[in-house]
Amino acid sequence: MKIVRAFFLLLLVSAPGCAYQLPSLSPRVHDLPQRLSEAGLYSDASMTTVGAEYVPYTPAFELWSDGASKRRWMRLPAGARIDTTNIDDWVFPVGTQLWKEFSVDGRRIETRLLTRLDPSDDGWVGLAYVWNAEQTDAIATIDGVSDALGTDHDVPQARACMTCHGGRASVVLGVSAIQLAHPATPGEASLDTLVAAGQLTAPPSAPIVMGGSGDEIAALGYLHANCAPCHNGARPEGHDSFRPHEHLDFWLTTATVGMPASTPTVVSAIEPFIRRGRPEDSQIVERMRGPVFMHRRMPPIATERVDDAGLALVRRWIQAMPPAHPAP
Repeated sequence: MKIVRAFFLLLLVSAPGCAYQLPSLSPRVHDLPQRLSEAGLYSDASMTTVGAEYVPYTPAFELWSDGASKRRWMRLPAGARIDTTNIDDWVFPVGTQLWKEFSVDGRRIETRLLTRLDPSDDGWVGLAYVWNAEQTDAIATIDGVSDALGTDHDVPQARACMTCHGGRASVVLGVSAIQLAHPATPGEASLDTLVAAGQLTAPPSAPIVMGGSGDEIAALGYLHANCAPCHNGARPEGHDSFRPHEHLDFWLTTATVGMPASTPTVVSAIEPFIRRGRPEDSQIVERMRGPVFMHRRMPPIATERVDDAGLALVRRWIQAMPPAHPAP
């Protein structure tokens, strides 16, 4: 079954004109270190202590990754600031590094790097480092790995990075006003710590408060993290290797996150993707639980399992949605 799935996925992302064709590989990927031990993330030879200049962070809403455990760090160049003139699309300085580690059953499987090498539109580069069985180092792996280290975790190709990250001008998805507005664990980066450190050129003018019920904001956040990188109303030109449905917009903004009924997700909820009060008739539910073959499940890359908890959340949210035009 795994081989059959991989075959269909290869056809899916390789066919000319396919809605999910992967972008070209950035030639800058070869400028990155070939071993994680050479990349500077760890300060010790045992590869267990992360350097003090790499600050951990946790986004409010996470991308589903088949249940893998994740840790994240970011590093800004010394003295540099993030341009937050557009509070919903940050511009990161050249030299920014963002790292994400994936572990399964307590063992490190891959560590991904997203870094800005130059100020051009193609200056961002992504690459995964796959850990060896001894957990002593990880090797740059451009072509990805299926069932890495004997698990069912698939490491995506480097080409796949911009299918999601290329969906926003900022490229970075997990470090934003929305994603860092929540109270952070001591020692982690948050919107408040970035403001206090003077690392934002234009801090938010008011606190960012998530509105709505628990399920409502959780479901909107889930769609923001898992669907909005492709399905949003501000997808940059030139990054349309994924060509999503033009009317779907799941992106949360600082202007609407406090008022769920005003978010694009709710305002533009259109049938048959979302049928208010009828989750089992909504295509979004079908896409979350459907088979991977022929791009019937979203997102279509680097995931095999249905997110049962996320699916149940979205079902509850749609079930509780009032009609668009209540009867008089």
